[in-house]
Amino acid sequence: MMKVVFLNSHPIQYFAPMYKELSQSLHMPLVTFFCSQHGLKGEKDPEFGVSVKWDIPVLKGYDHLFLKNHSPKPGIEGFFGLVNLGLIGQLIKMPKSILVVHGWGYFSNVLMLVMGKLLGHTVCLRGESPLNQELLRPASSLKKRAFFLKNILFPFVDYFLFIGSQNKAFYQHYGVKETQLFFSPYCVENQRFRSQYKTLYPQRESIKQQLGIPSGKRVFLFSGKFIDKKRPLDLLKAFHTCPSNDEAFLVFMGEGEQRPKMEAYMREKNMHNVCLTGFVNQSAVSQYYAVADVFVMCSKEGETWGLSTNEAMNFDLPLLLSDLTGSSSDLVEEGKNGWVFKMGDVDELAEKLAHIISLPEAERRQMGAHSGRLIEGYSYAQVSDALHKIINKVHPQFIT
Repeated sequence: MMKVVFLNSHPIQYFAPMYKELSQSLHMPLVTFFCSQHGLKGEKDPEFGVSVKWDIPVLKGYDHLFLKNHSPKPGIEGFFGLVNLGLIGQLIKMPKSILVVHGWGYFSNVLMLVMGKLLGHTVCLRGESPLNQELLRPASSLKKRAFFLKNILFPFVDYFLFIGSQNKAFYQHYGVKETQLFFSPYCVENQRFRSQYKTLYPQRESIKQQLGIPSGKRVFLFSGKFIDKKRPLDLLKAFHTCPSNDEAFLVFMGEGEQRPKMEAYMREKNMHNVCLTGFVNQSAVSQYYAVADVFVMCSKEGETWGLSTNEAMNFDLPLLLSDLTGSSSDLVEEGKNGWVFKMGDVDELAEKLAHIISLPEAERRQMGAHSGRLIEGYSYAQVSDALHKIINKVHPQFIT
């Protein structure tokens, strides 16, 4: 029987609930092919710097298949880290189906795009590259990429599932037609997070006490790995130079290689109104979102979206995002639910922090509520709608 088949490098905590939801909402069976079991056994995450094993179910509620990896150096680092030759056999024996491939960063992804098309399947690409980051590449690199994408890779793709406006602009820049483009946003489990928000918000003060966060201060939250791409030191420096920082508290929820530099800076500047939590698993992140007042992401190029922003918005948090955070063009409506600052401009970031600290609480809450309404348009329902439209084009007999 025809299917919708997703290809993923490994089980990912953000995608698992989506597959479960789609399994129930589509008019066609769904199965996910995984190229590795990375993350299931608590392997050390090279960017977190600690062993990570998600404490929410990532394999329940949907059909899945783990493919043997034939790579001589298996792993999720590098193009040839995933070489799953069994894909070919699966595609040969499968009735003509709809394939959804997450990007082209691995050999196996390209293999599925090419072989899927050659074998008569409908091939969909769900990448995440934003145009504003793409255009930062050297001119010589852009020419090579234009030739590769336009003439070699994209001809194997029937439909492109764009995750946001910058990603759509990326595809259009490389010649993809409007009729091939479908909005399939990066999203999180909105319903679960909204439910947790309603439960935890009334307990804010007691949760703050448990987490060691002082009462009566405006809480800024950073959520992510302490790595160069996320630029946590930018936020730390901006917070230190913010003249009203004694009225606020800064929480870095995460872990990573830049922790020693952050701790050294905090000692040097004698900063006591900052907390570095260490790695926080999925079942506990909601407590930090519930006690926060504003969410901040400072990322540079490489942050193609930033899904923790989606999580924060489900807790009615205003946003402060760098202009190179992939989601900033979509999730921030300037002055309505947040602000965008120039990536790397610590002075501008400090000014924005001071402005937010000065905001009346009622105004901050109003902006946060706007975030909560806006994030409703970035859910699994939109992904399901995109796939239904494609199914209707290719196999209309499955739509009732």
